[in-house]
Amino acid sequence: MDSDQFISSFSSVLQTKTYLKNQIIHREQTICNNLYFVKFGVVRAFYHRDGKDVTAHIAIDQGAITAIDSFIQRKPSRYNIESLEDSTLIVLNYRELTQFLLENPQHERTARVFLEKIYIDLAERIESLLFHTAQERYEKLVKQNPSIVQRVNLGHIASYLGISQETLSRVRARF
Repeated sequence: MDSDQFISSFSSVLQTKTYLKNQIIHREQTICNNLYFVKFGVVRAFYHRDGKDVTAHIAIDQGAITAIDSFIQRKPSRYNIESLEDSTLIVLNYRELTQFLLENPQHERTARVFLEKIYIDLAERIESLLFHTAQERYEKLVKQNPSIVQRVNLGHIASYLGISQETLSRVRARF
């Protein structure tokens, strides 16, 4: 299932919002109440470790992003979500989703399948960090998102790949 199918099924509970470049959309230590679909733009989820921010997820045009653990478990998140360029997002609020599903149980499966996709993406990211080389991770990222190197600064890309900027430079030179 892709974002377009999900959005059409849940259109009655969706809002469209615009965020400026570098705007914080969700702050750490708060419950993430929204699931965001990137209509156009670039958004990242990140956390702080040892005085640095670490990029955990990047969503580009037609991608989805949230602090999934917080969204599902209703607990404060360790993640921030930030727009990396002016972005238009389609926003699905947890409370509105819950009410919608109570009133429209035929859409339960659609919601479950979409949330499973987010989980699978997360599991694949963990597997990639554990079992693939920096070169393989970079190649996969560029294959999935060819415009990423023009739209996201290299520091965020290196952080997302779990490598230093120096290693990223070497990987890019070989690519």
